[in-house]
Amino acid sequence: MHFSFFLKVFKKDNDSKILQDIYDYQFRQLELSIREIGYGDQSINKKMIDYLKLFYSMIDKIDSWEKYSKNEKRTILAIFIENTSDDYYLTDYFEDYRVKLTNNTLNYYIKGVLKH
Repeated sequence: MHFSFFLKVFKKDNDSKILQDIYDYQFRQLELSIREIGYGDQSINKKMIDYLKLFYSMIDKIDSWEKYSKNEKRTILAIFIENTSDDYYLTDYFEDYRVKLTNNTLNYYIKGVLKH
């Protein structure tokens, strides 16, 4: 979820090469984690396809996040997060996270991590 919000906020105003590098790194790390668990190549490919579908579904659902009511946001989060005991907390949490992202630059988050 966090990465979906991150890309949503920074896709508009930033160098697409940097965002592509971040995206590639995230999914490369995910693939490596799946390999460490011991899955074979065919299982890894299937899992990666499932994860990518889930990720793009998240991006699609949160694309207009700021336009949704609090109840609509809760409904969206319930699609991706099961057994939420406090969905109001999560709704506020992700709204605060989105606002924090919008109040900073991409460089604020990657400074010292990526070399341009």
